[in-house]
Amino acid sequence: MTRKLTMIQAITEAMEQKLAEDPRVMLLGEDIGVNGGVFRATEDLIHKYGANRVVDTPLAEAGIIGASIGLAMNGLIPVVEIQFLAFIYPGFEQIVSHAARMRYRTRGQYHVPMVIRTPYGAGIRGPELHSESVETFFAHVPGLKVVAPSTPYDAKGLLIAAIEDPDPVLFLEPTKLYRAFKEEVPEEMYRVPIGKAKVVREGTDLSIFAWGAMLRVAEEAAKQIEREQGASCEVVDLRTIYPLDRDTIVQSIKKTGRAVVVHEAHKTAGMGAEIISIINDEALIYLKAPVKRITGFDVPVPQFSIEDDYLPTPARVVSGIAETLTF
Repeated sequence: MTRKLTMIQAITEAMEQKLAEDPRVMLLGEDIGVNGGVFRATEDLIHKYGANRVVDTPLAEAGIIGASIGLAMNGLIPVVEIQFLAFIYPGFEQIVSHAARMRYRTRGQYHVPMVIRTPYGAGIRGPELHSESVETFFAHVPGLKVVAPSTPYDAKGLLIAAIEDPDPVLFLEPTKLYRAFKEEVPEEMYRVPIGKAKVVREGTDLSIFAWGAMLRVAEEAAKQIEREQGASCEVVDLRTIYPLDRDTIVQSIKKTGRAVVVHEAHKTAGMGAEIISIINDEALIYLKAPVKRITGFDVPVPQFSIEDDYLPTPARVVSGIAETLTF
């Protein structure tokens, strides 16, 4: 059976089902117990599973992540909540130096099966450091998987897969989509494979690559360009930032010959540059035009009054598509 859930409801359901199924799973984070988390992702779970498995922690990201590494190495499966992605910087050293390296450092004797959940992205009128999209910081780290769902269905399936993964996973949750829409989500547990992109809209004239909140922007632009110019755009949801699904990217380019990459992170050294490198390495001879990037700007995410001017919009994406189609 399926029901219509928001993304936050799907995430909550994934955690609750894994808590019920596997006694090794535990949750840690600031205010996730009694208060149910800043976005209520863990609401009521402390009452069902107790304070030993849904743990309210001090405000200390390095301590939360560091303690979770130790728990993971000793047989538990911690699922950490960091309230916003830009709050993770105090724990960055623990992630990069220890969580991601432990399997390599111990030649496979120890694994770190943990998940770090965190909301990310702009468009929610958050103050400074509440709206960052810095996924490339982490995509550069071998041993760490980076996941960014775009729909409630994928959020549940990817989170279950992340909790079951033997290695650390950074699970990026687009804040703008938490309660933006509902879709059918199965009641039972299921998995969406990490590292596998999804073609959400078939097309023949141009490929659009996006993830997180930008997927809906890409889809709206694809529909608009089809109405106005009759062009057929293929939309690919990457779903996993690292490892990237190189095969799906290349196959889409071989079909369409043109591409636009949409992400809200800063342009310089963003994931769009890596996607273009993959295309140039493996599908350059199929390109009919240079790949266009529609991104955020190389400035801090601005405050409320001009936040919308920072984010890619369907209009900006349509303009980029039109330019690429006429090259």
